[in-house]
Amino acid sequence: MDGQISMFDDNGKAQYLELVKTLNYHCERYYNEDEPEISDAEYDALNQTLKAIEKEHPDWVTDDSPSRRVGWKAEKGILVKHNVPMLSLQDVFSKEDVYEFVNSLRNDLGEDTEFLVETKIDGLSMALRYNNGHMDLAVTRGDGLNEGEDVTKNAMMIKDVVRQMPDPIEYIEIRGEVYMTREAFARVNEEAEEEGTKTFANPRNCAAGTLRQLDTRITRKRDLSLFIFNIQESRGRTFKTHSEGYEFLKANGVKVIDLYYKCRTADEVWDAIQKIGQARGDLPYDIDGAVVKLNSLADREKLGATIKFPRWAIAYKYPPEEKETRLLDIEINTGRTGRVTPVAVFEPISLCGTTVTRATLHNQSFIDNLGIGIGDTLVVYKSGEIIPKVKEVNKSKRPSDWKPYVMPSKCPVCGHELVRDGDAADLKCVNLMCPGARINRIVNFVSRDSMNIKGFGSEYIKELVEQGYLDRISDIFTLKDIRDELVEKKILGLAKNTDKLLASIEEAKASASADKVLAGLGIPNVGKATSKELMRYFGSIDSISDASVEELVKVGDIGEKSASGIRAFFADPDNRKLLSDLKATGVCFDAGNSEPSGSALSGLSFCITGTLPTMSRSDAEKLIESNGGKVVSGVSKKTNYLVEGEAAGSKAVKARELGIPVLSESGLLDMIGGKGEDL
Repeated sequence: MDGQISMFDDNGKAQYLELVKTLNYHCERYYNEDEPEISDAEYDALNQTLKAIEKEHPDWVTDDSPSRRVGWKAEKGILVKHNVPMLSLQDVFSKEDVYEFVNSLRNDLGEDTEFLVETKIDGLSMALRYNNGHMDLAVTRGDGLNEGEDVTKNAMMIKDVVRQMPDPIEYIEIRGEVYMTREAFARVNEEAEEEGTKTFANPRNCAAGTLRQLDTRITRKRDLSLFIFNIQESRGRTFKTHSEGYEFLKANGVKVIDLYYKCRTADEVWDAIQKIGQARGDLPYDIDGAVVKLNSLADREKLGATIKFPRWAIAYKYPPEEKETRLLDIEINTGRTGRVTPVAVFEPISLCGTTVTRATLHNQSFIDNLGIGIGDTLVVYKSGEIIPKVKEVNKSKRPSDWKPYVMPSKCPVCGHELVRDGDAADLKCVNLMCPGARINRIVNFVSRDSMNIKGFGSEYIKELVEQGYLDRISDIFTLKDIRDELVEKKILGLAKNTDKLLASIEEAKASASADKVLAGLGIPNVGKATSKELMRYFGSIDSISDASVEELVKVGDIGEKSASGIRAFFADPDNRKLLSDLKATGVCFDAGNSEPSGSALSGLSFCITGTLPTMSRSDAEKLIESNGGKVVSGVSKKTNYLVEGEAAGSKAVKARELGIPVLSESGLLDMIGGKGEDL
């Protein structure tokens, strides 16, 4: 929008409405699905643009604007009404904003006004209600104003939650932030990798997902933590200041924010913010800012709140930490699907408390856009304080012998030609047995969307590859022949665990359909849905491997570039050898009798979201496909229907925005019966 807010016409209003939709989509991903697609900094930038537009055009503001909402409506579990609103905080991003806030309150309340500056923990809010010292209820923020989700059972699994206060009062509600230490987070992701299950992007997402777990044993195992940062309401005792409330809570064993400063002037407040910023790398947990709040509770009551924010507090958001470093080399890594990724290797720098030496450069287009060459001085930052990223090049420090970097045309590991991945800028190595991709390819082959070999985690695969027992995918099915050797070396654990995994391999071989085998091969642009389409059209992997580009494009949703990638994959001699070996192990290569038993849904595509009343998602997929329909993973203009169950998320929102008909489970069943009932 380039700052041209005051010049917006009707077209500008359309852009504003689109921005509202975008922010609402990301809000739901953050609050309800715990799977944000953008960093906090990227979201804050969009939100700042929204605020600026709404300030210029208040008549454009819609009821569903993020500026009129605190959190996001809770959609899961048992809902609980809030006794006290769990409001958000007004974010500020500059020293000037901090000084304006502090000096404004000092002018209104007096020069002796006291502030507390404390860490803003990067987690999720939870309120705890105590009656006579006993913790009776824990509730998430939800929409912040009306209701949140009851998470009492999981809260009991958090070591920092005090169940009984030793010096109780009649009633108290306290609010805190549930979070994970970096150590606990790393442990959870390591275990997920070993088990071959999904890993989490960051500690906040993991904490949010864990607090909503149905199985409290998982919550206990993941080792959540809690800091209390406010007394929401109390009966039986009054407090004059926020810090006095902290002392009462600490005396009752409650863990409150452990890093805070008392201040009176704007200079002192800013110094405290800087101190917290400098210390964040040494903390065992993530923070995403510093909170500035009034200490006097009477003054807080006097100032009150807007519909979204208290007027007595703000949150200063730290900019992503950036540092310059010299680019020493660019390595080319080959991933699971053969995608080759350039990785910058630079002189060590410290960012957010960790030493960083590498960052992805994505592809040749990214390198060209920044103008990167070996010896350049890069500006590196951490996205969301987690992932190192290259922001730009300081061209004033460019070496005299500088040359632009050009990625190789052949895979640096196996020497195969690299091919363009469809319309994208990425390059791929199509050699299925490329050593650079071997471990990741095997991980993909055993994953849930492919062969679904339970318990076959990446650590086992890595060890088997390094020990020389796994050279290619087909070797998985010959591991049973060296069972005694594996037990002796304890590569897969003791005998019981080894036998369990070998049994899982045999079970998967006997039960996995040909489309699952095909999806596991790592062919560019051939995932779960495309594999089903190919098998439905050709009937066997052998037929697909012999198909021409002209024949492949006749399959729905396969364009000429995707077809060319598939053809190149099967034309490769190494890949054909692997397929021959794989077929010899006995895995399924034929679709068998997979013709639909009905045609009521022929030519229609369906996306399934939420929990259906009587059917699992897998059962619903089979029902749709057996009646000639197609199941897709995402919602687009080409989707014919959305099948919606309980706790449906962003897909349901997007479907309604696009005007896509929404079906309940019963509506789907009626449709198969020829009736077709929309919601």
